[in-house]
Amino acid sequence: MAEIQLAKKILVLIPIFLFVFQDVSFAALNSPIPGINTSSEPRAVASSIKIILLLTVLSVAPAILLLMTSFTRIVIVLSFVRTSLGTQQMPPNQVIVGLALFLTMFVMGPIFSDINQHALQPLMDGKITQEQAFETASKPLKEFMAKQTREKDLNLFLDYTKAEKPKTIQDIPLHVLVPAFAISELKTAFQMGFMIFLPFLIIDMIVSSILMAMGMMMLPPVLISLPFKILLFILVDGWHLIVKSLLTSF
Repeated sequence: MAEIQLAKKILVLIPIFLFVFQDVSFAALNSPIPGINTSSEPRAVASSIKIILLLTVLSVAPAILLLMTSFTRIVIVLSFVRTSLGTQQMPPNQVIVGLALFLTMFVMGPIFSDINQHALQPLMDGKITQEQAFETASKPLKEFMAKQTREKDLNLFLDYTKAEKPKTIQDIPLHVLVPAFAISELKTAFQMGFMIFLPFLIIDMIVSSILMAMGMMMLPPVLISLPFKILLFILVDGWHLIVKSLLTSF
């Protein structure tokens, strides 16, 4: 049952992205799917362009979706952990990205369920239009992103577009909220990464000072400090603390 529920949540991601890019996808979905041809007729050319635009949007869907979820913060913090430990490629990139994806599903689960229940399923049943589904699906996403977005970052994009200050969260356009949310997540992730670096930096400094005092200049300090950093990380149950900090930060 858990695998089935996870698969359903993953499948919800594709409709969410289509909602964000409604102007392109709606035009393609509301028309029959024609073959791409080189005919000079205006209708054939327009239909072919619509299909090309839709395929282009779908190709960048994963990248856009990741910027609208907690994935950015999680994957950066996990990368900082590996870098601060100095374990090169351990854990591998596949493990870090996979763990970040599952943690993202865990954090965004209630939001995806809300979108699936109130937007996707009614749309598939024909109870609401695509425009209504877009408005319904964007509400929980906007609320999530707005909570994690700094007012300074949001004002940056509002001032650039010379838009009026929105009265409510739902009045914020997605093309303004998404980049503001992204740079806010980057700053938060780097702040958490800095705090992770500190204890391991202290170990490196202690080991380096001891080696210099012993006159062992040719021995790399990193080679000696690595086992101590791994031992410290294990003793404090580092992965549990990192994941707990990430979950409680949202």
